[in-house]
Amino acid sequence: MLLERGCEVVAVEPNDAMREIGIERTKGSNIEWVRATGIDSTLSSGDFDWVTFGSSFNVMDRLEALKEAHRLLKPQSYFSCMWNHRDLQDKIQEVAENVILEFVPNYTRGVRREEQRSFIEGYKELFDNIIYIEEDFYFHQSLENYINAWQSVKNPYWDLETQEGQELFQSITQKMREKLPKEFDIKYTTRCWSAKKV
Repeated sequence: MLLERGCEVVAVEPNDAMREIGIERTKGSNIEWVRATGIDSTLSSGDFDWVTFGSSFNVMDRLEALKEAHRLLKPQSYFSCMWNHRDLQDKIQEVAENVILEFVPNYTRGVRREEQRSFIEGYKELFDNIIYIEEDFYFHQSLENYINAWQSVKNPYWDLETQEGQELFQSITQKMREKLPKEFDIKYTTRCWSAKKV
């Protein structure tokens, strides 16, 4: 989206596999890929017009991420954090969540499902002038792609770097394969909070 508008993009991605996919998908574009994290980007201070976190602000120390965004931004520039939230009233999502609850009774959706305004407001010395936008969209999805999306979610319930986490996730996804259709349309809502550097 940014590349289509002629923006120069620096993408920070610590996960080697995800970064390789990104590099492949953006081949020939005006984008630089960096192996780093959102709290230690290794990038120069005050060089950027906009710092964004796409479905990642919740997987790191949010205050440290805010401080890093503040350091990277030019004066009066913006930081944004956004997620594509599942519509919990959607029948497919309801079935998927019920399957997860069968195996993980204490499952919660975590910080990614919380509103972020109150957190950002707690650090007015860094950011102010908060803007919130949201938009619904429908996405045609295969069951395997849907399961791959769940596999990419970082959460405290199944750590795919452990045998136990892999087995739990395999049990969950096997049940999803039994209960969900092979393809479906599914509703999401993109929610985005932005704020101006002080």
